[in-house]
Amino acid sequence: MANIKSQIKRNRQNEKARLRNKAVRSELKTRTKAALTTAGTEAGPDALREAMRRLDKAASKGVIHRNAAARRKSRLTKRVARTTAS
Repeated sequence: MANIKSQIKRNRQNEKARLRNKAVRSELKTRTKAALTTAGTEAGPDALREAMRRLDKAASKGVIHRNAAARRKSRLTKRVARTTAS
């Protein structure tokens, strides 16, 4: 346990950020899965758009790196297109 006052505060801040980031990452997984499962249906485009939006938002907030967001969006789009074409 930290003895320094500023470090105690920093630990509290880090814990709050960790929980927030964990929630965002979980949301990303949920939206990605929804986009994949609804691919080819009428709800598909909306689910894909929402997944893209959440990825961009997570990148802008610094939860994931912007290149990681771009890579995930690219891979997701490819997988959805492959599923829709089949």
